[in-house]
Amino acid sequence: MATLTEKEIENKRYLSSSSIADNTLVLILAGGRGSRLHEMTDRRSKPAVYFGGNWRIIDFTLSNCLNSNLLKIGVITQYEAHSLLRHLQHAWSFLPRERGQFVDMLPARQQVDESMWYRGTADAVWQNVTIMKEHYKPKYVLILAGDHIYKMDYMQMLRDHINSGAKCTVGCIEVKRSEADQFGIMAVNEHLKVQQFVEKPADPPAMREKPDSSLASMGIYVFDADYLYSTLEREVCRENTHHDFGKDVIPRALEEGVLYAHPFERSCMGRNAEGSIYWRDVGTLDSYWRTHMDLVTEHPQLNLFDNQWPVRGLPTQSMPAKFFYKNKSRRTLDNSMVSGGCIINDAEITSSVLFGRVTVDEGSVIDSAVILPGVSVGKNCHLKNCIIERNCVIPDGMQIGIDQQEDAKYFRTSSSGEVVLVTPDMLQKREQAKTK
Repeated sequence: MATLTEKEIENKRYLSSSSIADNTLVLILAGGRGSRLHEMTDRRSKPAVYFGGNWRIIDFTLSNCLNSNLLKIGVITQYEAHSLLRHLQHAWSFLPRERGQFVDMLPARQQVDESMWYRGTADAVWQNVTIMKEHYKPKYVLILAGDHIYKMDYMQMLRDHINSGAKCTVGCIEVKRSEADQFGIMAVNEHLKVQQFVEKPADPPAMREKPDSSLASMGIYVFDADYLYSTLEREVCRENTHHDFGKDVIPRALEEGVLYAHPFERSCMGRNAEGSIYWRDVGTLDSYWRTHMDLVTEHPQLNLFDNQWPVRGLPTQSMPAKFFYKNKSRRTLDNSMVSGGCIINDAEITSSVLFGRVTVDEGSVIDSAVILPGVSVGKNCHLKNCIIERNCVIPDGMQIGIDQQEDAKYFRTSSSGEVVLVTPDMLQKREQAKTK
């Protein structure tokens, strides 16, 4: 394998950010279901799941691209893509194509043969290689997952990739060694060249100076485009391949000595009040709910009001939120986020996130709940420790999150038993059961 000369590496160091951006194609892998969210992803992919009162999960990755000035973006979709595609069309179609900026949608199109969808993360990219070569013609390819919550300057990662002389760079985050068996783990030398990479190891390698920590892959990769093309072409012809970056492509780059790590610490743009980095996989009901509960604390781990690194979503011209109380002594609203178009009428809201156009009638109590758009809560209801799916109609007097045995009859309870998920279908089945 040919290596770069010192002069070539030195010349790369002086590439401007605009030059790097012009030569970089971003591919966002957004085709996953997110099955651990259960009914929340029955009709939408995980990247299209609502988050934070005003966004979808994929908006964080796309906003990172926008803030990093990387504006040549392809979004690869597959599972239940309609909701995601609509969101991309409505929220992310503003980039000027005439300036070479775009968010293109790359759904699974059965290009190889009529029975073959995307078989894995690497295959999803491989099936778009012809388009990449003939239409986009990048020098560098940044591959991202569209289903995590974090803020990151991808330009810094690209610059580190170029300066190192790597053919492939993998973004990594420090995790506790006791939890490392859930990730792809790497060991690196003092120059961040990867020496070892193992998927979900029982005995994970520790960091050089932190024996209780390991470096975990974030599923974020930078490739030299030519190297990516040749590697994928070889990979697709191999027997017993998983068609996966973590299981197949990254180990191959390690074998060839061209794999480097990029610590998230170097490019994180979202830190908490103590200065710690923020990266979350909200892939379970418990993690989704707990992450929202953090948002309504005094000093949340994630700052959604950061004008220095803003998160863009679907711009909406909604009505203002309205609060009306006939009983002036009633405790009204505390420690919550309430989006536009909500109408709260003589109800108590505490430690909750309400998305747009939620109505709550008199006498109801909402406590530690995540209420998605268009939900209507009737009179004298009590909702606690729950996620209420979009467009649910909660009838008068209903209690959710109060009686665990009653909830289990009709609704989804999280693995911890702490959170209750309610959907329109569940409410309909409950009503049918009550009327029999």
